This record gives sequence, structure tokens and C-alpha cells, in this order.
Amino acid sequence: MKVGYKLFAEGYGPRDIVEQAVRAEQAGFDFVEVSDHFHPWLHSQGHSGFAWSMLAAIAERTERLRLVTGVTCPIIRVHPAIVAQAAATTALLSEGRFTLGVGTGERLNEHVVGRGWPNVTTRLEMLREAVVIIRMLWSGGYHSYEGKHLTLEDARVFDLPDEPPLIAVAASGEQSARLAAEFGDGLFGTEPDPEITGTYRDRGGEGPRYGEVPLAWASNDDAALESAREMFRFGLTGWKVQSELPNPVNFEAATAMIGPDDMKSSFGYGPDPDRHLEMIGQFVDAGYDHPVLTNAGPDPEGFFRFFEQELEEPIRAMELTPQT
Repeated sequence: MKVGYKLFAEGYGPRDIVEQAVRAEQAGFDFVEVSDHFHPWLHSQGHSGFAWSMLAAIAERTERLRLVTGVTCPIIRVHPAIVAQAAATTALLSEGRFTLGVGTGERLNEHVVGRGWPNVTTRLEMLREAVVIIRMLWSGGYHSYEGKHLTLEDARVFDLPDEPPLIAVAASGEQSARLAAEFGDGLFGTEPDPEITGTYRDRGGEGPRYGEVPLAWASNDDAALESAREMFRFGLTGWKVQSELPNPVNFEAATAMIGPDDMKSSFGYGPDPDRHLEMIGQFVDAGYDHPVLTNAGPDPEGFFRFFEQELEEPIRAMELTPQT
């Protein structure tokens, strides 16, 4: 079992994100995951720094902490050739501590370059081609590629690590879980759904399985739930909405009626460790062996202390449910 911390780049500025990563290493986390977005989900979040700059800074400020993008979309806003180069450089700066998480992205971030927003089937086809291009470039030498959706012309990444980074593919259903097993080295998920991890394993997937666990620590329940609503109410809209709305103003409108009490069923919240451990346990029981603790509470330092004192030991004692 490896335990990670989600660096919520939409909720904090770049310097805060780097400091949180340093603190996460001190607290005993095995890895940090940082979102790779152009826009925040909500205006109230107010941030969205460039993930690759933050990763470079974190690599230099930490020693053992693994780094993961959660996740990068390599199909529209950023060409997979650029992602291949950025990931290779990050792997070198971190001395092999980097994992590239990839997914089909959201209109929220990808529409900004004016290339439209394809349907989900097309996006999955594009992601397959993107992973092929990335792996080609990591193999060394010059490469060209002519796919149905993506092309590469006479390109080479010159600075490559001895071992290429792992690629973990985000999945929200059967199709993407199959893609993760076929083309990826690992799986990303945001729901404690054993069907996703089961499909991944049934199709031959044997790599790490990252599951983002929604938590909100505060010294009292009301503060935790209000903070969860302020920072993460977009998560209650579901993936079909999250992938389609174009701007923070649309998410503000879509979530206007969500109140603090609506967050209760989806979060481990407040000061009671049992509530948090129950939520984490749902992901472990669903087959995720890399739970990523995502704190929507108002006090990151308080959460780090809470992890050190109340969560780390029982999490590491959890046993994965055998997957058939």
C-alpha cells in the first residue's frame, strides 16, 4: 500500500503547492499527485498554476517523494510530443521518481486553444494515439507518426531517463479501464467502483491503481463541510458534467444549489478519524492500492498533523480485498 496526497492546484497558488509537497514528504506520504489544468473548476478556488513548473520545483525540494500528474490530457491543449518531453525532463530532475498520469481531459481546460471538443469515443481514440506517440519518443531517436487524429513529424526527445516513467491512465468506465490495461502501466480512478479496477485487472492490468479519496479535515464538522462545499462541490456533478462544461462560471451555476449537507455522503469529514478511514477503506476495498488523500478542508497543515497522528498507521494496516 502506497499513500499519496493530492496537491489541489486549483485551490492554492504555485508556491503553496510546492510547500505542501515538501510537508507531505515530511509527514510520511509516499507520493504527491498534482492536477494539470488550465482553469480552476470554480471562481472561488482562484488558482491554476502550470503543473510542470511546480513539479520541477518539487523535484528539487524533495528527496524520496514520488511525483504524479493527476492527470495530464495529451490530446488537444498540449501535443503528446510536448508531454513526452516534459515528462522525460521531470523524470530526470526527480531522478526517476515521476509517473505520468494521462486522461481524456475536460472541456474546461482543453477548449482554450480553439480546436473544439470531440465526443468521448474520439477522445479515447486520441488518447490511444497520444500514448503511442509518447512511448515512441521515449524509445530514443527520430520518429514520425500519422494517426487518425494525431500526427508527429521527424521528432526526437534528446534528454531521456534510463528508465521511462510509468504511464497511469484515468478511467471512469469500462472503455477507459480497458484502455488503461492495454496501453498503460497503471490506473487512475475517482470513484470506489470495483468494476473499474476489476475490468482493468481482467484485461491484464497489473500496475498501480490510484484512487482519489475525498476528505475534508477541520476541527469541527460544520467547518469541514462548508470548506468541502466551497472547494469541491463540482465533484458532485458527476463525470459526464465535469467533462463537458466549458468555464468556471458554468460550474458555479451548475452547483449553486449544493449545500454543505450535500457533501456528507461523498466525503470523510470533520475531526473524527473513523469517518476518514471509512471513506479510504471504500477505495481500498474497491481494489485501489494507491489511495490519494484529497483534502478539501480549510487547513492543510492541520490535515498533515491529522494524517501523522490518526490516519497513517491504520491506512497502512488496511488489506486489499482480493480481486477476482
